[in-house]
Amino acid sequence: MTRQRPADQLTADVLARPEFADACACRDLGQVLRLAKQWGGVGFSASHLARRCEMTVSRVQDYIAGRVRAQRVEVFERVADGLRIPGKMFNLAPRPWEAGGVSRSDVTSPSQPENGEAPVLRREFVKLGAGLAAGTFGSSVAGRPSAVSGSRIGLSALAELRANSTRLRSLDDHLGGAETYRLYVAEVQRTAALLKAKSFSGEIRRELLQLFAEQAQQAGWAAFDAGWHEKAARLYDTSYAAARDARNEELAGNALAHQAYQLVSTGKRGVDATNASVAIARATADPAVKSLLYQRAAWTHALAGDARRTGELLGFAENALTLPFAADQGPGWAAWAHTPTELQIMAGRCWTELHKPLRAVPVLENAMTSYADSHARDKALYLSWLSEAYIDAGEVEQAAAVANRALDLSAGIASPRPAQRLDAVIDRFAPYRAAAEVEDLLARRPINPGKVGL
Repeated sequence: MTRQRPADQLTADVLARPEFADACACRDLGQVLRLAKQWGGVGFSASHLARRCEMTVSRVQDYIAGRVRAQRVEVFERVADGLRIPGKMFNLAPRPWEAGGVSRSDVTSPSQPENGEAPVLRREFVKLGAGLAAGTFGSSVAGRPSAVSGSRIGLSALAELRANSTRLRSLDDHLGGAETYRLYVAEVQRTAALLKAKSFSGEIRRELLQLFAEQAQQAGWAAFDAGWHEKAARLYDTSYAAARDARNEELAGNALAHQAYQLVSTGKRGVDATNASVAIARATADPAVKSLLYQRAAWTHALAGDARRTGELLGFAENALTLPFAADQGPGWAAWAHTPTELQIMAGRCWTELHKPLRAVPVLENAMTSYADSHARDKALYLSWLSEAYIDAGEVEQAAAVANRALDLSAGIASPRPAQRLDAVIDRFAPYRAAAEVEDLLARRPINPGKVGL
């Protein structure tokens, strides 16, 4: 017997029920989800609601049971989009999929390239959906008309789009991927719609495609950080294709590096993608791009257990730091990694994975002294490697103190990665549970390390 697939959205009858409308008006998300589960029809389980609303099953159950109460607007937007509840029912602006919003075709069908090649942006991008957070085009900022309005895109409009993307990229320094993903995907959608609807010269089109590729990488990184690996993989594929279409091999190399990073982080082989990115690192003259791609490649080989190749690649990255470089020279997607501190962090992580604590501890200790606590997700992750290196060095008390500090920083972060990483590190303290510091640490172990803090 064929199993009936549950519907992707609530019916008009459910939306019209007074009890459901009242729950939406009061923003009682627990009651909304409870009624959706009750009236949604066959298959409207907690797991189906979780998939549609981009939550964990446990979080849906928490809302329904009244253990937590939704406060953030982003949560209601996600539920509205996932279940197709009109924005006005939650006292939100009309959602992008309602009349006047950005349609699905705006995301998946940009204009035909001038050289007659098939459009690169159609590749399964439809699966991301169009109702994620896209706003309107041509809006003004602080009373100033936007350069993106009208039917043609020029240099000033491109500069405005790039500046906005750069501002949004900085959010990743302080927020987890589950919080930033929808913002980044909205930027991808906007640029895809511009490629479809606007007119521009060949060079402007190439620059716009490059921006699209950068935005897709950023959105893919946020999806990866949130643990949404299928979304991340699709976005990285889309970014790679767009970068190649824009004839930007360095940006394509970064897409490959992202792909490899995701593969090895999920226990898969990433050496092939890494080797392709290393070839691009050798060819480029940009020191920041060299630095980033070599660092990412070193990580792949460290997880593969190849200490010789890891050391060689870290050496290449160090050499890149000695090349002439102006602060505003490299692309923003690479320049952040082109610093001695970032190289120390990557080196320390690599040597920790290779169980070489005498190399790992000094560089990680030095890097962490200047690394701001405001970058809580990243610092919690990096401290987890320092803690593990201390364990390898036989310094169990210091390892426990560092792990406790990492747990403090990771509290409330909208990314499962720190908790998952710390959960694995805490496993290594089991033989030392008799020590008071270790006993305290074990008592703080994350209950559900895969759960996003939203």
